[in-house]
Amino acid sequence: MSIDVHKASMRRSRERAIGGVTSGSIGPGEEVTWLAWHFGVPIRMTSRITEYERPVRFVDEQARGPFAWFRHEHRFEPSADGTLMLDDVSFAAPLGWLGRLVEPALGRYLRHLIDVRNAHLRDILDLNAG
Repeated sequence: MSIDVHKASMRRSRERAIGGVTSGSIGPGEEVTWLAWHFGVPIRMTSRITEYERPVRFVDEQARGPFAWFRHEHRFEPSADGTLMLDDVSFAAPLGWLGRLVEPALGRYLRHLIDVRNAHLRDILDLNAG
């Protein structure tokens, strides 16, 4: 996973890597601490690469941060048009029952962030292919 590409894709939320691996590629067992602005609030989250099967998949999980827990699996499968990228995100909001009330909205927001990131990746790949 490229820290630099991720930062560029999350420019709107001013996301930047402030600890651990802060540029280049990140690999198994390594961590990155992100600082970003979401909902008008600075959010700090440290992610660790917990599973890594290049070029098929990798998983990042929250080591420290705003969620009760957070896991994001990235899978890559061959397709007729090239490669299909699949994201599986699971999480729990903090604050128990109160957090569970906001989980549907938080899930939609996370889906939007992944869609923005994926659109950015598609643009990069299209530029490099053409």
